[in-house]
Amino acid sequence: MPSMLVIATTAVPDHLRGALSRWTIEVVPGIFVGTVSARVREELWDAAAAVVGDGAAVLIHPAATEQGYEIRTAGTRRRTPMDFDGLVLMRMAAATHQPKTVNELQSPF
Repeated sequence: MPSMLVIATTAVPDHLRGALSRWTIEVVPGIFVGTVSARVREELWDAAAAVVGDGAAVLIHPAATEQGYEIRTAGTRRRTPMDFDGLVLMRMAAATHQPKTVNELQSPF
């Protein structure tokens, strides 16, 4: 039975966006929404996870969980789903900022 899914992408190859748009609609840049079967959903996610590279992708779809949905992630990301006794929460990793050097802080004028 078909069910709704949402796939959010960041910095992924254009060919992935094209493949996703064959089965879903891109409502805003990088956010794909559609109603597909479980088999199509798995094939789309496998394709996305295989080519996401340095980008990021998140899949949200209905599931028999306490929250009523499942979250999957692929690629580099600061947010990671964590299971806490059946409740999935998003864990935020610290940003990896490099301290600026004195030369970068000085004005070019």
